[in-house]
Amino acid sequence: MTVHEDAVRRYFAAWNAGSTEEIEKAVSAAFTEDATYTDPLTDVRGHDGLTAAISGAQAQFPGFDFVPTGTPDGHHGLVRFTWDLVSRADGSAPAAGFDVITLAEDGRISSVSGFLDRLPGA
Repeated sequence: MTVHEDAVRRYFAAWNAGSTEEIEKAVSAAFTEDATYTDPLTDVRGHDGLTAAISGAQAQFPGFDFVPTGTPDGHHGLVRFTWDLVSRADGSAPAAGFDVITLAEDGRISSVSGFLDRLPGA
């Protein structure tokens, strides 16, 4: 597994973690302490901000998982990848997007720029 693939794997582990404690642990493994996450709906910094953003998304979409689609594309310290938000009950995917992440020297994510391609009700 490349450093790019490993970073994407840890990213999705954080977004799909269960309890708040599991989210916090996964965020620590995936992101630097001062990492930023920006998409059209939120702009946060640090582990606390990331944990709150992930918890908020999970509360808004209970029973859904973020699932990577396609193959991550990376070079240097950058990675882009696409994803769907998929229902565990029926496989529907009401939201989709792509993210670009920047990696720190230790392989953790230092920034995320997220783009939403499909949203419910939009």
